[in-house]
Amino acid sequence: MTAADTAPVLAQLEKGQEVARRDLQLSRADLVRYAAASGDFNPIHWNQEFAVSVGLPDVIAHGMLTMGAAMQLVADWAGDSGRVVDVQTRFTKPVVVPNGVREGAAEIQPSTTLSIVGVVGALDEQAGTARIDLTVSAPDLSDPQADPAEAASQKVLVKAQAMVVCR
Repeated sequence: MTAADTAPVLAQLEKGQEVARRDLQLSRADLVRYAAASGDFNPIHWNQEFAVSVGLPDVIAHGMLTMGAAMQLVADWAGDSGRVVDVQTRFTKPVVVPNGVREGAAEIQPSTTLSIVGVVGALDEQAGTARIDLTVSAPDLSDPQADPAEAASQKVLVKAQAMVVCR
């Protein structure tokens, strides 16, 4: 099977159709790994004391990690990242990643969840493309005492869209 065989078929899509969804659990260890891969060692992404000193509620995820996770959902659905020909988004709220070290645990546990849903926003038959609109949300942990499992969900990206070439 080739990448062309797994590409979305334009004629089988319709506006409003959900094409994919994913929940991605994040831990501070994930942020450190992303910092190493990206070279972005800004202490707001790993040092709680520093993050709080600059007015943040806690350590926050990298914006590009958040956007990359959202766009990976689209690339996976498209069957080939080369089919994603345009992406855009606006960052609206930080993804707060509390300390996930639990007493007696041997490793850092995920402490927040990024929820991503992709829906067909528009179809262009002439261009052979589908615009995928993404809803990207995470728990509102702006209150440092908030429980991630109980916190209300908030959108962390808006106008998150990807253009995909279909067959």
